[in-house]
This record gives sequence, structure tokens and C-alpha cells, in this order.
Amino acid sequence: MSLSASQYDCTRCICIDHLFFINKEANEMLVPKKTLLGLGVLLASVFALGTANAGELQKQLTSESVIQTITKRGKIKVGMSTFVPWAMRNKAGDLIGFEIDVAKQLAEDLGVEIEFVPTAWSGIIPALIAGNFDVIIGGMSVTPKRNLTVNFTTPYAHSGMGIVANKALAGDLAWPDGYNSSDVTFTCRRGATSCTDTRKIFPKAKLRQFDDSTGVLQEVVNGNAHAVLTSFPKPTDWQSKHPDVLFNPTLEKLTEGDESFAIRKGDPDALNVFSNWIMTKTSNGWLDERWAYWFTTRDWSDQVAD
Repeated sequence: MSLSASQYDCTRCICIDHLFFINKEANEMLVPKKTLLGLGVLLASVFALGTANAGELQKQLTSESVIQTITKRGKIKVGMSTFVPWAMRNKAGDLIGFEIDVAKQLAEDLGVEIEFVPTAWSGIIPALIAGNFDVIIGGMSVTPKRNLTVNFTTPYAHSGMGIVANKALAGDLAWPDGYNSSDVTFTCRRGATSCTDTRKIFPKAKLRQFDDSTGVLQEVVNGNAHAVLTSFPKPTDWQSKHPDVLFNPTLEKLTEGDESFAIRKGDPDALNVFSNWIMTKTSNGWLDERWAYWFTTRDWSDQVAD
């Protein structure tokens, strides 16, 4: 808006009708005082409302966190599935293994008791979402598909897949091309990463799935399947237990994996607490020491039945 000097006699005047100041020399319109006041009040209100909403959101997120639930309950409920040497039963029927050590130490550091909730692997994520337990600590590999339904912490373990095969069925097969054939049958634990890896590496082979690792191995030992992919140290461990029946076509890692705790979506507090716990236990060497005991030695083997 431009105003000429002839319209006003004063160098600086106030136009009451329009409530703005006119600067004759600059020939420009300045922001009205009332408008400035209104904007100030509005901004202050928005800031106050934003602060209040942020506070309410923080309060809501914290109150809904599984960490608060665990603290009030005085107990952490851990979903897991038996899988040597991650988790297994000793001769007395008690749970032992790498995962069991990890979960127990976590509970101790949080100052709470622990309850293990054994769950079929194929249904362990739905069980977590349903609230059957607070967290999955079960050697779960991080995958994009799983990450769509659960959140993962910082990895606390890094495993890899190996292979063990039946001598009679697979002894003459060329490695690895001979295994990628419709005449070859692999086994895997239903819902496990090994199923996905087998399909990816040997897409032409048949795949037979079982609900536990016992059936996965026994099918190969019995000669009903050629081979199985499984995480180390099981390929060499299983071969050493059945040296006349099984062999390892290769001792190389076929895949590299990252294992993490899995928690329900929308819980940043739990994600922070668990990830920081993993970080400190990695930094002080505790996780590496426990991993070495369970995965690179057989010092624990006399605790479990043959």
C-alpha cells in the first residue's frame, strides 16, 4: 500500500480508521500495534499449549512403557523358545543357555525377578503383541519383515548360518551347486530365519518345516532329508554327536546375522533402557564372555542329556 504526501499534512500521523502507522519518508506501512500485541498473545498461547501437550505426551509414553509395568510388578516376563545353546533344559529340567544368562542378568540389573514364558517360535511375535510377556529374548534375528510389527534393540549377538548334511544322501553332492536341486530336501524350524535363508540360498530345493529343533535334526539323521541350515555352533555340534551319519559340506558361515531383543511398538522408554543395557554389557565384555562360553566351548555339555 502506498500513500502520497498530499494526503497527509503530518510527517508522521496515525490513521485511526486503519490502525497503522505511516512513515512518510520511507513511504511504507508498519505492522499495527494491536496486531503485534495479538500475535504475541497467540505465540505465547501456542508455546504454552505445545509445552503442555509435550508434557502430556511424555507422561503418556512413560506411563505406558513396559519398563513401568516391570517396575510396578517387580518381575520381568521374558518370551523365549528352546534352541541349543541359546536356551535349553538341563538334566534337572531347569532352563540354561546363553539367552537364559542374558535375561537373568538383565533382571538382576533392573532389580526385579524373572519369569520365562516358553513359546512356540512360530507364534512368539503374536504372543508378544498380545501382551503374554514383556520382551522376546530368544536369539531373534533382525529382519525388515519382523521390524514391521515389533521394534528391535541394539544387537547383543551376531551369529551365522552353517550346514550339516546326511552322508548317505548328500555325500556325493557337489558343494554348493548340487544342493540347489528339486531332488534335495532341507529342514528348518518353522518361523526361524533359517527357513528364509534356505529358500534364498537354495531356491530349487524342497523345504520341510518343524516346530522344534529336535525334529529338524532328527529328520536329517534318519535319512528323510538331505541337510539343514542352522546357526553356529550347532552344525559342528550336531555332526560331532552323529559322526557316522552326518558331515559338514563346508565350515564357512553362509550368512551373518544380528540378534536383538524384540519389544512392542510405541515404547521408546523400553527401547532406550534395553539398548543401553546391551551397550554397557558389550563395553565391559560380559556379553562376549558369555557368548564364548556357550558357543565356542562344550564345557556346559555335561549339564544336558545326550
